[in-house]
Amino acid sequence: MRDAGPETGLHWRDWGQGPAEVLALHCGLGQGGMWKAVAQALEGRCHFRAPDLPGHGRSPSFPEGEDVHDAACAALRPHLTDGIHLAGHSFGATLALRLALEAPGRIASLLLIEPVFFAAAPDSALKRDHKSAEDALYADVDIGNLLEAARGFNRLWGGGVPWASFPEKVQRGMAAQMPFVRATEPALWQDRAGMLAPGGLEKLTFPVTLLRGADTVPVIAQVHRGLMARLPMASEMVVGGAAHMVLMSHPQAVTQALSEQLGALP
Repeated sequence: MRDAGPETGLHWRDWGQGPAEVLALHCGLGQGGMWKAVAQALEGRCHFRAPDLPGHGRSPSFPEGEDVHDAACAALRPHLTDGIHLAGHSFGATLALRLALEAPGRIASLLLIEPVFFAAAPDSALKRDHKSAEDALYADVDIGNLLEAARGFNRLWGGGVPWASFPEKVQRGMAAQMPFVRATEPALWQDRAGMLAPGGLEKLTFPVTLLRGADTVPVIAQVHRGLMARLPMASEMVVGGAAHMVLMSHPQAVTQALSEQLGALP
């Protein structure tokens, strides 16, 4: 593995020297090293790059006053190459989808792991209930109650790991990231970037795999359903025993999904 420092903008991790180019994007509150197990398993077949997104890990903070989705995509666009394979988890999956929509002719394949693109889910009681839970989290952020917001975030997305099991330092670190979570609402719930515009998803005529854990947050299956209804070459992989953090808990399944996409191409 090779690290590229902040003088290049984002902080990057690179693995492998294979012929395929892979750009992999981590979840919110994560960092690029979360892809290590997948990257090492495939390093003979690809050059695998994973940045720390803005405001995460060792990368600079988000630009003040700029939409976080816009800022992350702006930082990533210069690193797209022709024939690249995009992979993303959670928030990172929504970035990968947006980059693919902006430049579909440059993308070879797309792996979306539990994209938190709630706007894509069909309207349902389940979706409205999830929005209510997210709104409660947002309300805590808005009044400055960041620890309670982090507790709510963990309750929604933590896969059943008790909040009390985290050391106080980890709890404080999660709390400090809650304003970022709040700032994702326009992109993820309101589709501020227009990713659902008519005809857009239909133009992604390359292999797209949507991967989720069987035990994940229920709204994710609805997001997958909404996207798969419009993506011409989409397939879904469901990993038994996995929750939202399937990238970390079941890296072999993620490796299999990405390997199959690499192998499906000439």
